[in-house]
Formats: sequence, C-alpha cells, structure tokens
Amino acid sequence: MFVSTCSFASMSLQTCLEDCMEAVDLFLNNRFAESLDRLQPHVKNSMYHALIYATVLEMQAMMTFEHDDIVSAGITMKSAQEVCQRFRKKSSSLNSKLAGEDLTEEQLHAEVCYAECLLQRAALTFLQDENMVSFIKGGVKVRSSYLIYKDLHTFLQSQQYVKGPNHFQLEGGVSFGIGAFNLVCCNIVTALVLFSSSLLGVNSSWTLTQRITSLLLYYISCCSSAELLLVLLKNKNQFVWSQQAWKQFHHMCYWELMWCFTFKRVWKMAYFYADLLSQESRWSKAMYVYMKAACLSMLPKDEARPFGENEVELFRQVPTFKQKIAGKSPPTEKFAIRKAKRYKASCSVRLPVPVLEMMYMWNGFTMIRSRPELTRGMMETLVEAEHTFQESHGTYMTDDSCVIQLLKGMCLKNEGQNEAAEDCFNKVCNSEKKIRFDDYLVPNALLELGLLYIDLGRKDEAIKLLQKAKNNYKEYSMESRTQFRIHAALTKLKADTSDVEESTDL
Repeated sequence: MFVSTCSFASMSLQTCLEDCMEAVDLFLNNRFAESLDRLQPHVKNSMYHALIYATVLEMQAMMTFEHDDIVSAGITMKSAQEVCQRFRKKSSSLNSKLAGEDLTEEQLHAEVCYAECLLQRAALTFLQDENMVSFIKGGVKVRSSYLIYKDLHTFLQSQQYVKGPNHFQLEGGVSFGIGAFNLVCCNIVTALVLFSSSLLGVNSSWTLTQRITSLLLYYISCCSSAELLLVLLKNKNQFVWSQQAWKQFHHMCYWELMWCFTFKRVWKMAYFYADLLSQESRWSKAMYVYMKAACLSMLPKDEARPFGENEVELFRQVPTFKQKIAGKSPPTEKFAIRKAKRYKASCSVRLPVPVLEMMYMWNGFTMIRSRPELTRGMMETLVEAEHTFQESHGTYMTDDSCVIQLLKGMCLKNEGQNEAAEDCFNKVCNSEKKIRFDDYLVPNALLELGLLYIDLGRKDEAIKLLQKAKNNYKEYSMESRTQFRIHAALTKLKADTSDVEESTDL
C-alpha cells in the first residue's frame, strides 16, 4: 500500500509532476526563462523541480562550455541530489530497502531522481576536472547510478511492486535510465543515425532513418518550435532566428552553414561562420581558428582578407587554443594543430588545400555525392592546386601530392570514374615509403579503395584491403574515425555474405 504524502510543501506528488511537465513544455518551446522561473520557487522542497532546474542549467553549461557555468551547474545539481536524498527511505542500501517494508510511491520516485542526479554530476565531473582522482569519483557515481536503476528495474518486474497513481512517470524514469546505459535511448540513436553515421561515413539503414524521421515529426507536432528538432529537420536559417535566448543553439547551425558554404567554395562566407564560432563558442576554438585560416588560404593572394586578418598568423594561433575534454584533446584539434605547425617557422610552408582536407575528415565528399556540380567545383580546385604544387620542391612535396591524390580520388569516385579513382588511391598507397608527415594518408587510401571495390562487387579484394588498413597501421592522425569506418565496412560485408548464404540454403 502506498502512503499519501504532502512532502512538497503544499504540493502532492501528482501536482508536482504536472507542474514540472508544464515547465518542460515551456523549455521545449524556447521559453527558457519562464521555465526556470516556474521551477525555481520549489527547488528546495521538490525533488522533481530541483532535478529539472539543475538539468536545464547543466545543459546550458555544456553548451556554453564556460568554467563558471559548469561550476554553477555542479553546485546546483549537488543541491538537487541533497533534496532527493531527503525523500529517500533511510537504509544502508537500495536492496535492503526493496527487501524490507513497502516503500511509498514518493520514495521510489526519489530513488529515480537521485540516480539521475548522480549520473549528471558524473558528466559535469568529467568536463570540469582532468585529473585521475576526478575520473575515479565520476566513475563511482556512474556505477552507483547504474546499480540504482538496475535494482529498481528488477523491483518493478517483481510481485512486490504495487502500482501507484503516478506509476507511469516512475516506470518511465526507470526505463529511461536503463535504456540510457544500454545506448537505446531515442536521442542517442537519433544522433548516431542522423549525425554520426553521416559525419563518420558509415552507411545507415534507410528504414531506420525513416522511422526516426517519423518520430521526430511527431515530436515537432507536439512542440512546434523545439530547437533541437528544428536543427534536425527544418531550415537552418529558421532555426537561427526562431529564438535568441540561448545563443549556443545557434552554434550548431553556424557549424552546418560553414560547411554548406565550404561545399559551394564560397570561402568568405565559410570564413564568416567559422569566425562567429571562434568568437562565441568554446567547444573547439582551435578547430574554428584553423578553419578561419584554411578558408582565407583558399583565396587568391592579392584578394583582400576580411577584417584585415592574415591566414599565416591565424595558423600560428591554433595551438594556443588547444583544450581537453574528459582529459583528452579532441582528435580534430590534434589534427588541426599538427597541420598548422607548417606555419610556425619564420619561412612557413603553405598547405595546399587545408579546407578540403578537413572536409574529407568530416566525410564531406560523400555528403556531396548527390550534387555533381559541387563535386565538379571541388575537382577544379584540386586540379588548380595540383598544378601549383607540382612546381614546388621540398620536404612536404610527396605528402602534399598524396593529399591531392586522395581528394581527387574521392571526386572521381563521386563522378563514377572508378578506374581513375582507383588510380589515385593506388598512387597514395605506392608512395607510402616517401610520405613523411601525413601518416593518415595510406590507411585512408586503402579504406577508400576497399569501399570502391565493394561498390564494384570485388568483395574479396575489398576485404583484403580493409583488413590491411585495420591491422597494419596504428597511431596515425584521426585513427579512431578511420577504424570506425573500416569496422563498419567489414561488418556490412559480413552481414551481406550471411544473407546470401541463408538465401542459398533456402
């Protein structure tokens, strides 16, 4: 039997949940200040108000990446955890609580909220501190959170559990927690399919994409101006202008627009959005400054630079913006810093096509495959660069030539000129012993050649090349991204082979 309580000052558990849902609706419809104003008066006496209020502040901290915001969110989340603790049943462990006398519905909800606070505090710990002690503390919080969710999930399946008036929210919270730990939450799958798969060059199931798109359309019908959904499915300019409260939402669109103008070779506009990101976003200033410099380097030497900036000086600034997330530097920052070293000396050595090289790292050539005019433009730029750098001699000559060959191969593949593309990739592989700096070139050329062979039905040859790229090359730039694509290609080949064998058996 559940005990009726009024622990939320004058609010019952049901009233509290209803009030919090209205606050969430305000948040999803861009009325951020109103949402926080509605939650704030009850953060000291309501676990759900405290948790949601702290969650909103944590989201803001993760987008601004400001140290003060992260610290403030951590303090607020700790306070929310203390509020949740007051509503928990006093016992040494959850197992003993569940095995003993019946818990009130309120106490079960407190367990869920407490577990969520632990998980979010762990995430802030990883962002805020880089030392090993902090990582261990964060890991302990994650483990404690998981154990609470796991025990609650087991309890909800048992005969001891008696559903209360607000059992939907309780069961939903537990299911969400378990789902998050097993990487099947809707948002994680959506991000994986709609963003990661395209950026990493991993082909995704069209059926799954359709299902997720339908789900997002349903959410949009409920919250017509929800920001994160607009960025997924609607016009990016509409997203930028739909709200002004949290500028960090705009940064996702600035990033996309930067690449859109890069694909069109409108270098000054691409520079403009990279500049906005470098001024407003703290997520990866090294990357943004590198892209600013890279865009300017694509302009003719005699053309005026926006704001009087100089690409050489910008390239030299890139290493000064290096940062660490969860104790490690992002791979793209490492790549940008390594490439920018060529400008460190007083007599700098110019990069041939830095924007297009970074575009390859973000899978841009595959993204423009359905737009032949964009591929033709890229090829024109590469041919021009090839003519320019053929006249140069020196330390970087082979590396620069192989960069251009790899990117030309991508363009030729997009245009269906498979033999020419194959020739470009082979030129890179055959230059392995002469390449001095760009260690990523050969494993990526092998990967692209393997993917080309898959398209041509030469699966046995593809497997050999992919296995070679996987096993023979280690500790090169952007290795994890390349290995991820290799693994995905081999997995797909294995699945296709299994399907053929099954149909043959039938």
